Amino acid sequence: MSQPIEQRFRESTVRDMLAQLPKLLLGPFAGPGRDSHRLTIIASFAAVYFFWGSTYLAIHYAIETIPPFLMAGIRFLAAGAILYGWSRFRGAPRPGLIHLRTATITGGLMFLAGNGVLGWAEQFVPTGLAALLVATVPLWVVVLTAIGDRRLPSRAVTAGVLMGLAGILLLVGPGNVSGGRAIDQRMAVLGAVAIVFAALAWAVGTLYSRRSPRPTVGTMAIALDLLAGAVLLFLFAALNGEWARFAPDSVSLKSWLAVAYLVVFGSLIGYSAYMWLVRETTPTQASSNFYVNPVVAVILGWLLAGELLTPRMLVAATIIVTAVALIVTRRNR
Repeated sequence: MSQPIEQRFRESTVRDMLAQLPKLLLGPFAGPGRDSHRLTIIASFAAVYFFWGSTYLAIHYAIETIPPFLMAGIRFLAAGAILYGWSRFRGAPRPGLIHLRTATITGGLMFLAGNGVLGWAEQFVPTGLAALLVATVPLWVVVLTAIGDRRLPSRAVTAGVLMGLAGILLLVGPGNVSGGRAIDQRMAVLGAVAIVFAALAWAVGTLYSRRSPRPTVGTMAIALDLLAGAVLLFLFAALNGEWARFAPDSVSLKSWLAVAYLVVFGSLIGYSAYMWLVRETTPTQASSNFYVNPVVAVILGWLLAGELLTPRMLVAATIIVTAVALIVTRRNR
């Protein structure tokens, strides 16, 4: 017999509740037992693969009329406020000063130096290429972990790291990073290098957050990261003049809809589905988004944004996706 509806809301966080949406919506059609669970897993994977893969195109549309760092601040402020309010409503204790310190450092690395820089770079770099460069996060995690542990990774993981570096060099080479846009090649290369830096910053922030004091309630910890990142993004936007250039009346409906999409589908539902998959599947399966998201981003950029797909980009994409898959599977084993 299927579980009563009250038991489906036992989880005390908004992520867990949002993660139950596929089960609540699709469960009646799948029936009780294993089939319902399998369908929920499929729906969650579909959400992570598509929503996270589509965020690169959403960022592209959002920064058309909103300055990039300011746009990222708006996005993370909205998502963080929702998660913080829900966490407090569900009884999460107030965070301490040590938690705020962790959130400030994590938010600075992952959301200012990570997502903020990514948004800035997408002014000059096509969305598919940006997604491929961001997919190198596992590569940097392996390198940083090896440095911290003073121990070389396995041969297979090392081969994956070297393959990934080769793919990056091929991808950011002259004449390949503009994606057919009428953009100064120097700015396109600078943007590609900035995305590599953003991926490295995200990896550093990920490792730091795992080893630092965090609130016991998961959504409270994530909410603090998002809010701290938003504050830092707003401060940086003020320093580089984005607030002075920002005119709400000039923002297009497309950009506002893109920001709303990023908040709901990128930051809330996408992360919710991912966190549920981390608990319900193996690490290898849950980490598969690192080499599926770029494929989705490349296809959407080609179909909807008119971005070019050159043979060199396809070769580099194959190398990077293969390298990330090798790193993720071997490292998880």
